[in-house]
Amino acid sequence: MTNHVYDYDKYIFHIDVNSAFLSWSALKKLSDEPGSVDLRTIPSAVGGDVKSRHGIITAKSIPAKKYGIVTGEPVVKALEKCPQLVLVESDFKTYRHYSRAFIDILCKYSPLIEQVSVDEAFADLSGMRQIYREFEDAENPYPINIARRIKDEVKDTLGFTVNVGISCNKLLAKMASDFEKPDKIHTLFPEEIEEKMWPLPIGDLYGCGKATAARLQNLGIRTIGDAAHSDPEMLISYLGNNAGSYIYRASNGYGSSEVSGSYEDAKSYSNETTLKSDLTADSYDKDIIPVLRHLSESVSRRLMKDNVYGRTVTVSVKTGGFKRHSAQMQLESSICDEANIFKYAKILADKLLLGENGLFIKGETIRLVGVGLTKLDDGSYRQMSLFDSGLLNVPAKKPAALQSAEESGRILSVTQNSTVNSAAPRGSTKTPISSDRQKKLNDMMGTLKNRFGDDVIKKGHL
Repeated sequence: MTNHVYDYDKYIFHIDVNSAFLSWSALKKLSDEPGSVDLRTIPSAVGGDVKSRHGIITAKSIPAKKYGIVTGEPVVKALEKCPQLVLVESDFKTYRHYSRAFIDILCKYSPLIEQVSVDEAFADLSGMRQIYREFEDAENPYPINIARRIKDEVKDTLGFTVNVGISCNKLLAKMASDFEKPDKIHTLFPEEIEEKMWPLPIGDLYGCGKATAARLQNLGIRTIGDAAHSDPEMLISYLGNNAGSYIYRASNGYGSSEVSGSYEDAKSYSNETTLKSDLTADSYDKDIIPVLRHLSESVSRRLMKDNVYGRTVTVSVKTGGFKRHSAQMQLESSICDEANIFKYAKILADKLLLGENGLFIKGETIRLVGVGLTKLDDGSYRQMSLFDSGLLNVPAKKPAALQSAEESGRILSVTQNSTVNSAAPRGSTKTPISSDRQKKLNDMMGTLKNRFGDDVIKKGHL
């Protein structure tokens, strides 16, 4: 990094944790087993089921990278490249802990932090030179002096390293943070684009996927500089308006400099697991229940923690041939509880695997199962039921139409209706509602009336 005094109105940082999941798993292991080997110093990776060695690589150490191991490849293939590879399972509780601590440190340096994933964020450091002037010197001019303080504080207090990219917009800051790793600071201002960015392969341009890069290479566009000097109309005619315009603008360094100061809400909540042994038609009835219950409980716990509901349930599977299939169901009332998620997930799994055109009928085996909820809301679209809140301990009778639809596996929209007999049959004893439950019922009625008016609830007549 060449020392230089930069003079821009905007200073955007992109801070990216180096090998986040692997680093955080290593720290957890060192904490739990003092004196154990640091996973970051040996060929190691996060991914799949450690015992069965199924799944894909989601993070790798720098020593593992030297064996050609890449994220997204099957664990089996990675082990062929490096038989001594140490595998560790994902630990999202640990990841969330370190992610929060990482963001907390960034918030000390800027009021505008835009978290874009668990391990990366943008920070707007514009207009803060006076605040950090005392930390400037010949080796650390502004804004590099701030970047170094952030990088060093994360390393010294949390124990892992980050890369910091600095520029006047988010695209260039992101590109800069991807230069040499780990534990580095890089700048990529407009006057540095020709030297630092244009010589890179076109596939290194942020937002240029493998398919787009391959198409551009077929045109003779092999570097980012080639794209920057291409005819924009030619790129648009070949790639389409959106993709062509983006490649031309991005390769010339144009990007947004607006840092939103918020972490975009999740668009879905899901969890999946690689099975210890492949699921078959013979083992389905015995093995699918605990898998779906575990996944439903995990998804429900996260939904409830964030006070979020979902209206579309999805079950996805991956076959022995690594092909992914899914089925989904849109509900009329949003849900977040484990019982309902499991119920609809089982309906979908039955349809996907056992149905008329199910995967088992086609002779497939299943190596991975996932459950998720989308179409999220805050509960405003949820049909309130006395039974949802647990106020009345009376079983609800399932309507015959719903029972039939569920059994057929063709259900797309469900209306959850529950009824309760308020009068006991002659000769029977009516179970009174406890005072505590009656109070909860009254509180609920009061809340509904305050929100929707006094006429929202009417007493029934026998």
